[in-house]
Amino acid sequence: MKYQLDRGCHSVYSLRFHYICCVKYRRKVLTPEISEYLKKVNQDIAGKFGVQIIEQETDRDHIHIIFASKPEVQLSKFINSLKSTSARLIFRDHPENKKELWGGNFWSPSYFLSTVGEVKLEDVKKYVQSQGNP
Repeated sequence: MKYQLDRGCHSVYSLRFHYICCVKYRRKVLTPEISEYLKKVNQDIAGKFGVQIIEQETDRDHIHIIFASKPEVQLSKFINSLKSTSARLIFRDHPENKKELWGGNFWSPSYFLSTVGEVKLEDVKKYVQSQGNP
């Protein structure tokens, strides 16, 4: 089995995540134009955090992002920055969304985040269990 590994000064790691966030009230405001704009904004934010966006795609009312992170990145701060910065810039450059999304919130307050592994949990458990002394 081969991992795609990243390296730090004193570490080797593979940290991949799947993030999903919905537009407030599930409003279908992510037009193709806004989606492309959002993807560029997300790339800029990720670069500032040292995060690599592997894939991102939107539907009309939510976004999926698969990203690779370094161990020192605080995921909650990264996600907060994604949500707050993208919302502010979308409202600034696409003010027509303010009619659909009153109250100044573009994104729902909740989100989904999970790890994305290159092996199944059961395989890792078996490997760890096999490391015991006979």
